[in-house]
Amino acid sequence: MIPASAEQEKNLIEALRRGGNPAKRAFYDQFHRYLAAVCARYVGDNDAVKDLLQEVFIKIYTRFDSFDYRGTGSLQAWSRRIAVNEALQYLRASKRKAETSLEALGDLPDPDDTPDISRIPQGALLDMIRRLPERYRTVFNLYIFEEMSHKEIAALLGIGESTSASNLHRAKGLLTKWIHEYQDHER
Repeated sequence: MIPASAEQEKNLIEALRRGGNPAKRAFYDQFHRYLAAVCARYVGDNDAVKDLLQEVFIKIYTRFDSFDYRGTGSLQAWSRRIAVNEALQYLRASKRKAETSLEALGDLPDPDDTPDISRIPQGALLDMIRRLPERYRTVFNLYIFEEMSHKEIAALLGIGESTSASNLHRAKGLLTKWIHEYQDHER
């Protein structure tokens, strides 16, 4: 569980600054599920998520002296940024850019036809995001969860802004299709 109050967060930060395994364990216990979920949004393979999460915690612990407290929630934001950067680095290094043909994806519905997701369990939604082709999933996560612009995404991934926008559009279309299929199956 992530620290619920500013005082709890400050106490954890102070303990981490002093060092030692109990502080690291407390941080891990409080943040591992959250950071695992962040990694899982980018990387579809569970074993890879575990390896990636280990790298994230190593980086957090070895670079904690660079953390700059900026108020309540800054520890979570800083940790999330490290997890996202590690996930992107993993994706770049993996070279498993298997291209999914558009024919294999089938007809995509209009992504602006946003279905009601209020009754879909979070786990099912995460599974749908993880099923997206890597390039769509990466752009979707950066745009939706990290609130980056297409210009920022394009610069980060080395693609054009229009490619970023197209990948987001296709990701939303696939998610819309899968959500409708899920809802039809549940009826």
